[in-house]
Amino acid sequence: MEFLESEILENKVNDILWFIGIIVSSLLLKRLLSVSLSKVLYRFIKHDKVSIHTCIEMLRKPVELFIIVLMVYFAFLYLHFPLSWNLAATLGLKVVLLKIFQCFLIFSISWILIRLVKFIALIFQERAALTETKLDDQFVPFFKDLAVVTVSIMTFFSMLGIVFKIDVVALVTGLGIGGLAIALAAKETLENLFASLMLFMDLPFVVGDNIQIDKVSGDVEKIGFRSTRLKTADGSVVTVPNRLLTAQALENMSTRQFRRAKYLIKLQQDTPASTIQNIVSQIQEEVLAHEHIYKPEPGITRFDGIGEGSMDIQVAYNVESNNVAILNKTREEINYKIVDIVEKNGAKFADLNSRI
Repeated sequence: MEFLESEILENKVNDILWFIGIIVSSLLLKRLLSVSLSKVLYRFIKHDKVSIHTCIEMLRKPVELFIIVLMVYFAFLYLHFPLSWNLAATLGLKVVLLKIFQCFLIFSISWILIRLVKFIALIFQERAALTETKLDDQFVPFFKDLAVVTVSIMTFFSMLGIVFKIDVVALVTGLGIGGLAIALAAKETLENLFASLMLFMDLPFVVGDNIQIDKVSGDVEKIGFRSTRLKTADGSVVTVPNRLLTAQALENMSTRQFRRAKYLIKLQQDTPASTIQNIVSQIQEEVLAHEHIYKPEPGITRFDGIGEGSMDIQVAYNVESNNVAILNKTREEINYKIVDIVEKNGAKFADLNSRI
């Protein structure tokens, strides 16, 4: 086989064929190998609620990258740069390629670890969904983010130490004033991080609670490192920095036993006192008879006084729910009853716009 022993660019044809064979094989078999490895990993961390297809889908691409990078490295072991190119052993293209390979290898391993963290977090989320408490639903996303950040930081320092030969320990201990400057520049970020820790320690609310801070209110969807995500009643998503949640007065609507409704009914000024008295008593009866009224403290309907061009009746009642939708539905149903009561008693609502 003289042909295999012949040389092209100072490399034997046999070695070049090995190089091509390894590269082609890795491209053809990367999917099969990644799926097989994902199945092996799934056996150790499987869960009934999370399918093996989810595991394969999350791990396939990072494992494929790892396989390709590794196979490319082994393929290049069969080749060498021609001496006529005058490439130095310690500098030049060879060293650059080696550092690129190391970066890709570390990155692929980090990618696999991050996807594993997310998959394990998905399993814990499914387990948390089976429990009655919402506390574990809150902790799982937080620790998932913490693990992802930790892996990312370790990846960065690994690249500095392994690829660029930087003394990481000396770098960290020698930050000194530079570290202080960075801390000052990231002041708000650090404040939000410490605020998130305080939220987990004090637990003023958990995921799923309805809270109100300043003029923003909504259901808590996620508590992150920097901010908390709220879903408002109109369906929009509002992101609130955690430092604001700990620095301002915050009301947890979900801890309420009831929600209060309070408003005025304005009747014409010529409405007789007896009619007003009947309307007040009948409205109160309808309020007390409603199924969603908080019976220990139902509220009261009373003749509030004489307004400018109207006779005012104040309606106040408590709805036994912290759900805004139930509150609004109850208000609507009672309002229909009020209109019917006013009409049956021969009274009319005041037309304040017609006053001169």
